[in-house]
Amino acid sequence: MDIEDLTYRINGCAMRVHNILGNGFQEVIYQRCLAIELEKAGIKFRREVEQEIFYDGLIVGKRRADFVVEELLTVELKACINLENNHLAQAKNYVVAYNFNIGLLINFGATSLQFKKIYNPIINKYRTGLNKI
Repeated sequence: MDIEDLTYRINGCAMRVHNILGNGFQEVIYQRCLAIELEKAGIKFRREVEQEIFYDGLIVGKRRADFVVEELLTVELKACINLENNHLAQAKNYVVAYNFNIGLLINFGATSLQFKKIYNPIINKYRTGLNKI
């Protein structure tokens, strides 16, 4: 599946959830509803996928992406008034930790659905360098 098509379909699922529920619910409610919509759309996903965090070769903790979709990208959900830089940083860290090229950050808490693509700076750095050769 083309990643652009996949992100478009995920965004459509999120829009259906937001159109029905609006804003004001807890993140977990949106997560459960998005899972229903992804399943109805035939999109393969795993929820709350745990990843170990290493520092200097030692495990120092774990984190969980809200969704890993089609083993191609992470989806991080928020339910806040506005996305802030720390939300973008968290989504970027997930993309790097899971070693995906792209991730999505979706905020259900605003009046209008907020949807951001997050690119892996490490993978894209190498791809950019290859394009220059």
